[in-house]
Amino acid sequence: MKKKNHLLFFITGNTHKFDEVQTIFKNYHLNYKLKQMDLNPIEIQADSLQKVAEYKLNSVKSKIDGSFFIEDAGFFVDYPLNGFPGVYSSYVFKTIGNKNIIRLIDDFENSKAHFSAIIALYFEPEDQDLFFKGMIEGRISSKIRGTEGFGYDPVFIPKEMPRKTFGELSIDQKNKISHRGRALEKLMSFLKKHSSSF
Repeated sequence: MKKKNHLLFFITGNTHKFDEVQTIFKNYHLNYKLKQMDLNPIEIQADSLQKVAEYKLNSVKSKIDGSFFIEDAGFFVDYPLNGFPGVYSSYVFKTIGNKNIIRLIDDFENSKAHFSAIIALYFEPEDQDLFFKGMIEGRISSKIRGTEGFGYDPVFIPKEMPRKTFGELSIDQKNKISHRGRALEKLMSFLKKHSSSF
């Protein structure tokens, strides 16, 4: 007898993010059906991704019946921008974009940057909030390269693939090494262990 697929909601209005997450979900063959829901959670300005993610999670709890998660990510230019834009990544991207991020860099070869992601899960069977983190390091490209992905992807060169930006990688290639992919692996592992909780 085929197992019933349980609904798990991913709260996001970003279809690119949903596509990346959906691709990973399919590879794990879990008894969950992933569904996108755009509820526009409240996003605060805070000094850590976890605080932002936790607030967003709590801001939509009353609107959903079941388990759900949100994902928050930040792009940090460690050198020479001392971690900017960090938790303000979304606002900065909408305001100045990749073109102007590049203008702030004068030493691309020695630049250092990283992406961090945090997934905040509300797991209904145990009435629990859980957090899963992922990170990837790299540097800044001197040019905008590639049309894949979104956001800062075309200016970030990961250490694991130093000849390409995230914008030049397919979804599958990116998911294997990305901050989001690494956080999702931890989420998948949790769901696999706790599927009997339903």
